[in-house]
Amino acid sequence: MTGFVSLEGKRALVTSGTRGAGAATVALFRELGARVLTAARSRPDTLGGEMFVGADLTTAEGCATLAAAVRERLGGVDVIVHMLGGSSAPAGGYAALGDAEWTRELDLNLMPAVRIDRELVPAMVAQGRGVVIHVTSIQRQLPLPDATTAYAAAKAALSTYSKSLSKEVSPKGVRVVRVSPGWIETEAAVRLAERLAQEAGTDYEGGKRIIMDSLGGIPIGRPSKPEDVANLIAFLASDRAGTITGTEYVIDGGTIPTA
Repeated sequence: MTGFVSLEGKRALVTSGTRGAGAATVALFRELGARVLTAARSRPDTLGGEMFVGADLTTAEGCATLAAAVRERLGGVDVIVHMLGGSSAPAGGYAALGDAEWTRELDLNLMPAVRIDRELVPAMVAQGRGVVIHVTSIQRQLPLPDATTAYAAAKAALSTYSKSLSKEVSPKGVRVVRVSPGWIETEAAVRLAERLAQEAGTDYEGGKRIIMDSLGGIPIGRPSKPEDVANLIAFLASDRAGTITGTEYVIDGGTIPTA
C-alpha cells in the first residue's frame, strides 16, 4: 500500500481514532506521510498530546473545540475522516426507542459530521481542494429491527447528507466520499463473539459464525479487519482517487446481496 498511495504532507483529522478502524486509519495515514490529529473522549497511553484532542463530539461544544484545535495545530485541514459512530440503544424494536434514544443515536452518528464539516469545509472550499470521508454502515440498507433501527436510520441520514454535500462542494474542488463497512473485527466485536460463544457453548470461531449468520452471512467467510477499512479510506483520501466523489464504497465481504 505504501508504494502505491502517498499522503505525504496532507493535514488530516480522523475522529474516533483511538481504537478499531479509526486507530488503524490514524496509523496508516501517519505511515503514508500525513500529519494526523484525532479526537475521543479520553486519550489512550499510546497517543501523545500533540496529536490528540479530548472532546465529546456528541455536543456542539466538543465539535467546536476540535475544529479550533485543527486550525491551531495543523493550520487547516486537507482530509477529514468521520469515523465516529456506534449504538447504545436497547433491544426491543421500534417501541423501545423513546425520544432520548433517538436523540443519542443522531447526536453520535449524524450531528458530529454535520457540525465539524460546517466548521472546516469552508476553508477547504477557499483553498480549492480537500477530501471529506464519511464512514456510514451497511445497516442503513440492512437494519437489524430488534436493536439497530435508530443507528441504521442515523447512518442513512449521514449518507444522504454526504451525497448532498458532495453535490455542493465537489465543483469547488472538495471531494466527498462515503465508506460503508459491514461487520469489522474490532476489539468490541471480539468481546461480543467471545460472549456469544460462551453462551452457546462453542469456541470463538463459533461465536463469529453466530454474528455472521445474524447478518445473513458473509460470503467471503470472515469480517473485515480494521486494517482493511483503513486501506480503503487511505486510497480514497489520496490523489490516486482524484476524480472519485459523491459515491459510497461498501466493504462488507459481500454481505449485502446485489442484483
